[in-house]
Amino acid sequence: MHTSRFPPNERFGITSQLRRAAVSAPTNIAEGSKRSSGKDYAHFLNVAERSLSETEYLVLLSRELGYIEPEAADTLSCKISELLRVVPRPTQDCPAGR
Repeated sequence: MHTSRFPPNERFGITSQLRRAAVSAPTNIAEGSKRSSGKDYAHFLNVAERSLSETEYLVLLSRELGYIEPEAADTLSCKISELLRVVPRPTQDCPAGR
């Protein structure tokens, strides 16, 4: 994982935040897919989308701070953009319990 090379003083800062945001997206999609209402599922999709956006920002910030090599940051940003395109758009009409 790229964050293992971050400075030790960022252990409880950007390192922790980036890891939590990256894990939050798929976790919310999985949890939301088992909710009984479309409204609940839409809420969890929205949280996942926000977590992906947060992850993207933190990757760019880490690049600017010199914690991630530009090529690695670009690769991660492309992957995050791909995920943002495939995550279903949250609407209250989302089918739940899939």
